[in-house]
Amino acid sequence: MTRLRVLICGAGVAGNGLAFWLSRLGYDVTVVERAPELRVTGLQLDLRGHGIDVIKRMGLEKAIRAKCVPERGMQFVDTYGRRWGYFPANTSGKGVQSMTSEFEIMRVDLCQVLHDGAKDNAKYIFGASIASLSDDEHGPVKVHFTNGVCEEYDLVVGADGLNSRTRKMMLGPDAPDALHRLTEHIAYLRVQSEMQEGEDYTATAYIANGRRFVFTRRHNAHQLQVYLTGSNMARRLHDVPSGDIEAEKRAFTEEFRGMGWKVDKILQLMERSDDFYCEREGFVKLDTWSRGCVTLVGDAGYCSSVNGFGTSCALIGAYILAGEIARHAGDSTQGQATVNKNLQKALGEYERKLRPLITKLQKGLGEPSWFNEMEVKTWHVRVLYWIVWVISTLRIYKLVDLMPDHGAGWDLPEYPELKV
Repeated sequence: MTRLRVLICGAGVAGNGLAFWLSRLGYDVTVVERAPELRVTGLQLDLRGHGIDVIKRMGLEKAIRAKCVPERGMQFVDTYGRRWGYFPANTSGKGVQSMTSEFEIMRVDLCQVLHDGAKDNAKYIFGASIASLSDDEHGPVKVHFTNGVCEEYDLVVGADGLNSRTRKMMLGPDAPDALHRLTEHIAYLRVQSEMQEGEDYTATAYIANGRRFVFTRRHNAHQLQVYLTGSNMARRLHDVPSGDIEAEKRAFTEEFRGMGWKVDKILQLMERSDDFYCEREGFVKLDTWSRGCVTLVGDAGYCSSVNGFGTSCALIGAYILAGEIARHAGDSTQGQATVNKNLQKALGEYERKLRPLITKLQKGLGEPSWFNEMEVKTWHVRVLYWIVWVISTLRIYKLVDLMPDHGAGWDLPEYPELKV
């Protein structure tokens, strides 16, 4: 009997997570990634709620912990560098999460751990992508790659991010774009900066008027991770083509210069940074995540990093999709999963079980709010810092979850078929 042939487009968190599960089940899994190798860029990610549960079910908790960064907590400082609040990481495994998760890890390290768990049983093709695909609804899907190769697959999964080309091919050329842009524009970068005497692995947040926010953290003693965002960046970047890094850097420099604290020094370091990415925030909203034998997982179908749950959501989605495929679309015979006729059943159940969580996560996204319309002035920032001081001084953070579990009230399905 023929093994179920699955093509996964994208070797990020969702793609590698899905490859981990499906390859362990004995399916014929191929992962195609347009980059020449696993991407080494990207900053720190965190795992929360059911995302941690998925990692544990994968048997990867020990490997992930070994790669976690040594972040001790998060502090808020003012323009003079004075600390107004400190929120230590909760590493006990119990109680509410802090602003620093128990599982803070660099994107490349998370992807590498997932890739290491899949690579022996899955085929990886780097430096290529899908040029076109044709699907007659019942399969197989004929895929033409940019390297000239043509193959057929029983299932194609788009795990290629917010600007997914697989999604656009699945929906067709005349379909409206399912990507909804938000007003947030965030610069993510790494700069060379040696740790100074008295400095430790504490993340630092600095806020100023105009809803300008600067956030720094360390994963080693030689580099600083920096996040920059402000309410005025949408206007400054309006005519800047996405990916024009030099123009994007200039826009952020113009907006943040003279802001106070260490910001001017950070902007100077940013000019020399070769790991810079400006994300124009958005989310994907679709009536259905599948069409024929093509489906979507992670950012390509539904995730958004705005709520801080994007990484966990990608892992959860990959887990449920793999579980439903194992339950409905593959029979295990001597360690090899074979094709049967229930693939559409699997895709339908994948959406039915995950959709309530996604609906909750996307609630209110893209809708106007008084906060987004409010002009944040200096006195607003002072009030905010006073609130931070009260919460920190009275240790209210031990009682109140400052980083809510977006999966609360929704149960992660159990799949005995996925036992590792």
